[in-house]
Amino acid sequence: MKEEILNILKNSDIPLAELEIFNKLNINIDLKDLCNELRNLEKSGEIYVTKKGKFTLFEKTNLKVGKLSVNKKGFGFVIMDKEPDIHIKMENMNGAIHNDLVACEYISREEGRIVKILDRSFDTVIGEFVLCDDGSGYIILDDSRIKITIIIDKDHRNGAMTGHKVIVKPYTKLTNNKYYGEIIKILGHKDDVGIDILSKVYEHDIEPNFSDETLEELKNIPDFVSDEDIKGRRDLRNEKIITMDGDDAKDFDDAIGIKILDNGNFLLGVHIADVTHYVKEDTSLGRDAMNRATSVYLVDRVIPMIPHKLSNGICSLNPNVDRLTMSCDIEITQSGKIVSYDVYEAVINSKMRMTYNNANLYLEKNIIANGYEKFTYELDLMKKLSTILRKKRDDRGQLNFDVKEVKIVVDEECKPIKISERERGTGEKLIEDFMIVANECVAEYITNLGFPMMYRIHEIPNKKKIREYFMLLKALGYKIKIKGKFDEIKPKQMQSLLDSLKTSPIYDMLSELGLRSMQKAIYSTENLGHFGLASKCYCHFTSPIRRYPDDTVHRVLKMIIHGDKLDTNDISLLEKKLYREASHCSLKERNAIECERDVEDLKMAEYMMDHIGEEFEAKVASIVPSGMFVRLNNLIEGRVHVSSIKGDYYIVDELSQSIYGKRSGKRYRLGDNIFVKCVGASKVESTIDFEIVDKKEYCDEKEKN
Repeated sequence: MKEEILNILKNSDIPLAELEIFNKLNINIDLKDLCNELRNLEKSGEIYVTKKGKFTLFEKTNLKVGKLSVNKKGFGFVIMDKEPDIHIKMENMNGAIHNDLVACEYISREEGRIVKILDRSFDTVIGEFVLCDDGSGYIILDDSRIKITIIIDKDHRNGAMTGHKVIVKPYTKLTNNKYYGEIIKILGHKDDVGIDILSKVYEHDIEPNFSDETLEELKNIPDFVSDEDIKGRRDLRNEKIITMDGDDAKDFDDAIGIKILDNGNFLLGVHIADVTHYVKEDTSLGRDAMNRATSVYLVDRVIPMIPHKLSNGICSLNPNVDRLTMSCDIEITQSGKIVSYDVYEAVINSKMRMTYNNANLYLEKNIIANGYEKFTYELDLMKKLSTILRKKRDDRGQLNFDVKEVKIVVDEECKPIKISERERGTGEKLIEDFMIVANECVAEYITNLGFPMMYRIHEIPNKKKIREYFMLLKALGYKIKIKGKFDEIKPKQMQSLLDSLKTSPIYDMLSELGLRSMQKAIYSTENLGHFGLASKCYCHFTSPIRRYPDDTVHRVLKMIIHGDKLDTNDISLLEKKLYREASHCSLKERNAIECERDVEDLKMAEYMMDHIGEEFEAKVASIVPSGMFVRLNNLIEGRVHVSSIKGDYYIVDELSQSIYGKRSGKRYRLGDNIFVKCVGASKVESTIDFEIVDKKEYCDEKEKN
């Protein structure tokens, strides 16, 4: 019915009423079912209802449909899949809140106004319950971007008391942004250890617990590899294969073997945990894995995609035990050319669990850690091949933004005790290089055989965003030498530009701004290439313990390896299934990333609550309408409101990313080194406030301490 309705509206020059659509339908349904379907199409943003109650396609109007993403500063963007984001000021939101599906119109080239809320997506919200004297109460929402009021009467408290963090289901709409709600779950008291992070987990629609059915199925999964499991697999248990991960890693997706062939070429073996041997699609375990779609890594915990019994046990490539793998052997010349590759099922027995820290001691300082003596030859080969592969990708134009990541250490009570930059050494980079080449080979292998699959795509930058980035660089005084149209830019051109900026003292900031001008990488059944890697064909194959898309790739590989014959109908069904899963996995990945960032923001604010009144060296990280954000040496960021800058009346100039004094002309520019004092921090709001101090005040204060 849906497709026929859309076709009728597509072929109509004017909006149509329900009865007019009903009379044009060639299928036998009643009018009530048609009306229900029209309402569903309206809520999903596929059709528009005019003021006269008639229906048409959005493409026949001047309106754009997308999800509203509201910034904590109050403004927002309507985000669409194939078009640039539309900036929405607070006064133009028309009652819409964060995550609403909305229709908006342009009011200028850059700005939009929301004209209709199509669907309010939340089923539940997270917040703190406050009990009133009359037995009713209300919720202080954790997400300040959701501007609604929720009243809880005494019959819907579910035993909650003031200070409890709760999950609430709004059930009756009183006004546009006011609801009655029911408390459906108490997470704990707001001061309980870890409740702050657990609240963020639920806020981002992440389920931390596995279903009872899944836990029951786990009892039937073995703890060891049996002779039956090994049948038909290539036996690599005597090969010199190792894993290399972080010191605190518990699950090992990937293992590496490397040697030199008689012809002088490298033979790289990339061996990936065979998760799908244990996690079947038509089981509760498989459904839980698909619904989660990704593991979530937070400062004090991991919410795994599959239970720890599997992720740390039979699926993990632990040392000195037999494990099942999906393996890819790749023959590579000394110049980095891929001669051939072979994809197959195997059984391995890892000979060493290497850590990045110990591997880097040898790779970077020639210091051999205890137990690594037997593997120095392989480490030398890995380093050499990694250098060759990275140069090959650099030559074809892969983008290197070198964006720094923050590392937060918490104590047993989840209180942040150290914040610093996360280090990435030679070991981390060489494993990344090997995973990338394996992902490319597997994607090419499946594509060449004509099987449907889930690609990892990164589309060409949006024309509007890349133009804005180039305009900013020009305003900052940098020369832009890009030939051709903005929407036809090649990765190599973009990397050449980034290389030309490396001598700039504010390269870190410019690189980050460049990254923000890029599209987001997503999953798709359509091969649109990977712009950031300058790769024509790419997928995720190497992390099936923590990413569901990798499991879908493994399942397709098994169809090929086992010689499954798919007819046209089978292929069509597989394509549709993978299409749905790709969309779902992209959404869950965004949820996980936003949750991880929110938790980091929360913990950085909590850390700075113990440093209010202290002064720091900082850099101007970005200029926003209300002032600027500054970054400390440990990567903590906070805001400086323009009204707090003393000595003059200061004006914000976003185009040149600077703030200047009206009388004095004194400027604060992107990347400037300044000195600031922490004047406020809120764990609840996840905000940090600074004020600028002059150098003399900073030095005097430092001398005192």
